[in-house]
Amino acid sequence: MKVLVFGQSGQVGRALQASQAQVAIQSLSRAEADFEDPEHCARHVLKTDADAIIIAAAYTQVDQAEKEEPKALMINAQTPGAIARAAAERDLPVVHISTDYVFDGQGHAPYATDHPVAPLGAYGRTKQAGEAMVRASGATHAVLRTSWVFSQYGNNFVKTMLRLGAERDAINVVADQLGGPTPASSIADACINVARQLIDDKRQSGTYHFSGEPDVSWADFARAIFARAGMSCAVNDIATADYPTAVRRPLNSRLDNRATLDTFGIARPNWAHALDAVLDARDGT
Repeated sequence: MKVLVFGQSGQVGRALQASQAQVAIQSLSRAEADFEDPEHCARHVLKTDADAIIIAAAYTQVDQAEKEEPKALMINAQTPGAIARAAAERDLPVVHISTDYVFDGQGHAPYATDHPVAPLGAYGRTKQAGEAMVRASGATHAVLRTSWVFSQYGNNFVKTMLRLGAERDAINVVADQLGGPTPASSIADACINVARQLIDDKRQSGTYHFSGEPDVSWADFARAIFARAGMSCAVNDIATADYPTAVRRPLNSRLDNRATLDTFGIARPNWAHALDAVLDARDGT
């Protein structure tokens, strides 16, 4: 199987390139596929010899999106929509990565795939719009929502904690937001697995969740990072209200992954196991 991947430099994009799955990855850089130009990206699909498409590119600056919502909408919705419509013309399946930020974070139960969406800010709104455009495209698709992505690549919570833990004796970390940290490597493998199965069975089109287990707070995740890294930095629990940001973050980011397991046979990854691999590769950039 050959897969065309949009999003070369992000965490999932880099994990796809490093994947050990038996698949040929053709990954497009920003220079090759400008996500502020939907039709330019769609033309790559129309001429590709790939068997499936994975959309791993996104505008992910949650607070900045409030000031740049038109740009975020283009990158997170209009361009994925154009890519999916081109894929429909070619009869190619599309795996589109989305986010827990399409929900408002209320309640305590894991969100089912059909739970009403209610994003809290521009980032979530643009990702919700992207989901809708992919669904409306006519392409065989899987909208794969995930949460709290981490890896040895780029900027993420794990790498931030490692940096702060080396600089400080103690840090304050939010303890009332809960979710499933998800290894980018596991997301990459799940995307490939889903794409392969969509080729064989178009009836599997739909919306799915994929997040790591067990669910945990940011504060407890930080403690696990420091413990496994052998760092003595203490973690002080604080409330979200004590760490104000431009956009409210969901308090509940738990995702119900049962549909992904039932349909594709893909179980939730254990984030602790993947964390050890990330720590072993902490010199990566």
